[in-house]
Amino acid sequence: MAFKVLFLAHAPDAEPEKHKCVVKTSKYYKLFVVVVKNQKQAIEVCKKAVTEEGVQSILLCPGFTHEDVAEISKAVGENVGVFVARGDGPSNRVSMEAMRNEGWFSEKGRE
Repeated sequence: MAFKVLFLAHAPDAEPEKHKCVVKTSKYYKLFVVVVKNQKQAIEVCKKAVTEEGVQSILLCPGFTHEDVAEISKAVGENVGVFVARGDGPSNRVSMEAMRNEGWFSEKGRE
């Protein structure tokens, strides 16, 4: 049986039903990747992945706050691991600058 993981990321223009993919090895690993717009979508996607796909672990992008993580953890239950990918200071600055240049934090990015 494969170890099933969901990686969840944010984007201002995300459509979870459209912006997703699955990567799997022949036997041991199945990775679901979904991009969501907000916390409401994140919770819906997580709950669905756990109940319909049997996901055992959820990895969240750095954009999720501690409160978001707690809410997702509560929504999926204690039998699912919830983790957050966090970078160091220099890595965070590089990522934030790239996102800012693409309009993530302006009205341009919300069109």
